Order: sequence, then C-alpha cells, then structure tokens
Amino acid sequence: MAICEHVQTVPDVDPAPVTPQGCEECLAEGHRWVHLRLCLACGHVGCCDSSPGRHATAHFNKEAHPIVRSFEPGEDWRWCFVDEQIV
Repeated sequence: MAICEHVQTVPDVDPAPVTPQGCEECLAEGHRWVHLRLCLACGHVGCCDSSPGRHATAHFNKEAHPIVRSFEPGEDWRWCFVDEQIV
C-alpha cells in the first residue's frame, strides 16, 4: 500500500472545530448523526457515512479537503478520502 502524501498537508495542531457540539449541517437541519469527523484543513465537523446525511464526505466532495480525524471521544485515527486509507 502506498503512503498517503496528503498527510503532509495536515497542520501540527488540529484546527478548532467550527461546531464542537456536533455535525454542522445536522445541527442546522435538526437531524441526528452516528459518528463525527473533524476536517483537518478547516475545522468543519461532519457526520460519518453511517449517518443519514454523510456530511463529512459531502464536505470532502465540495471542498476537496482530503483528511479528517475522528471527532469521537477517545479516538484519534485519521482518514484520507483521496487515498481511501487510514493515515
């Protein structure tokens, strides 16, 4: 498996979450989510693909920000949408 080059674009410190209380779009629409992801380029908080809105993936498709990390307590893994791998 190739090493993800996008991980080099991730800042040393995670950006502040835009909506630390949950998925930005779900909060605005009054919907629920399953798990949350934090965009490491801009701080957007979106819901995972198991959630009805799939807002983290929608954010990637719109903005092309490649890497998110889990925004769940106790989790620190990162995912690259472009390379479709944990980084």
